[in-house]
Amino acid sequence: MSTTTNTMQASDLVIGPVTITNRLIVGTGKYGDYETMQRALDASGANVITVAVRRERLIDEQGRSILDFIDTDRYTILPNTAGCFNCEDAVRIAHLGREILSQMNNPGAGWVKLEVLGDRTTLLPDPVGTLEACRQLVDDGFTVMCYSSDDPIMACRLRDAGAASVMPAGSPIGSGRGIANPAAIAIILQLLKDPDHGGAPHYPVIVDAGVGAPSDVTAAMELGADGVLLNTGIAHAKDPVKMAHAMRHACEAGRLGATAGRIAKKLYATASSPWEGVITTIPGE
Repeated sequence: MSTTTNTMQASDLVIGPVTITNRLIVGTGKYGDYETMQRALDASGANVITVAVRRERLIDEQGRSILDFIDTDRYTILPNTAGCFNCEDAVRIAHLGREILSQMNNPGAGWVKLEVLGDRTTLLPDPVGTLEACRQLVDDGFTVMCYSSDDPIMACRLRDAGAASVMPAGSPIGSGRGIANPAAIAIILQLLKDPDHGGAPHYPVIVDAGVGAPSDVTAAMELGADGVLLNTGIAHAKDPVKMAHAMRHACEAGRLGATAGRIAKKLYATASSPWEGVITTIPGE
């Protein structure tokens, strides 16, 4: 087993009932067909995958269920409330997901990725509906992973409402713009994870949405995120399987780089070798 693999396994991420061994979480939507999805999931190395629970997302045009193409012994399913635009719908879909996964005996039963969207144009989260649904689902016993904007104040309120993880958007869903506002993500990470700012070091923050390239994943992890969730960046790539491989390695590289501790940025150069002892004349001249 490689050193990289050992390092990653030594830092598994635990959220509620689930242990995440690969910090790249991938979605299952938008693929051209279920067979391509299967190969891409395998290439990503993910052990947690997210599935939209609404019925029209579970069944394709041929009447096939996406769940028939997912190895539930291998993957923990994270049900999500994608496509919900109000608190009531999101809570109802979350309960449906819990019921489905309980019948499947999948470890993902009991947790949910909460999405309450504001409109169909931006697909940005509705902060009021999201906070309301988060509180209600926490009261209902869910482990809530909460999709949010990159607003630091909203992130804190969701944490205080009981969210087990806050998932700020890198940029709008499916945009491929990467981390549009790294300063905002950095502030969220500081407020939620730095004890000097009232945070907890082990509180999980996962960047969600907007990833288009492997470098976007690496950038999120180097900022200090605990993981990255993405779908479109793989599913709509010209070669989804190859892109899934790339995203997997990018996540590992970013995590290792973040935990290794980068050098400080400086205005001027610093020589790689000391000036002392530099030979200025050729021996024998």
